[in-house]
Amino acid sequence: MAVISAIAASGKKEGRFVVEVDGRAAATVSLDIIERLALRVGAPVDESLAERLADEAAALGAYDRGLNMLVFQARSSRDLKRRLVQKGEQPEHAERAVERLVANGLLDDADFARQVARSKVVGQGASKRRLQQELFKRGVDREVADAAIGEVLSDESIDQGDIIERIARKKLRSLVGEDEGTRRRRLYAFLARRGYDSEAIRRALAAVLKGAEASAAQDALAGGGEE
Repeated sequence: MAVISAIAASGKKEGRFVVEVDGRAAATVSLDIIERLALRVGAPVDESLAERLADEAAALGAYDRGLNMLVFQARSSRDLKRRLVQKGEQPEHAERAVERLVANGLLDDADFARQVARSKVVGQGASKRRLQQELFKRGVDREVADAAIGEVLSDESIDQGDIIERIARKKLRSLVGEDEGTRRRRLYAFLARRGYDSEAIRRALAAVLKGAEASAAQDALAGGGEE
């Protein structure tokens, strides 16, 4: 019968150990797996233990891969599980990895949703509907997404009306030289693509275009006075 010939610290990752069986690397495990399976040098490895060792090592590999993915980019639990499976992990191992990451406080859909919502609202002026779409696309449940959006809008004292007017004014500056009809059409399309409804867009257009016309009139009067 095969026996465990060595258990040595892995040189690739701290807290991981390579288990050798009959002189050949068989699995990379953690200390808790060693204790749980009672692994020791000289211990016999029957078929049952070999299967359990392989399963534990595969689950740990999925966990480590998930942790590495989170270092590079925050994700929702559903999206992380999907990505792990795409990378070749077994669905049951991906599920266990996600559950462990959640239990360790390293994966939190609510916190992830707040981060995304805050970034999209403050940085891009996204509408509530666009935020819902973005979070759903990233694997966040509707209830969690709505709670996160409401919290961000409240915490940041954000008024969606102010946001839509701000981004409309910014866009308007790029439309200098266009006739009024063209400016209106392009502004409407620009805001619609960001998920704002027609009523909110009409209010914003009325405010920013009126302001732009008043400013243009003042500039014209000032120019006439100088002549």
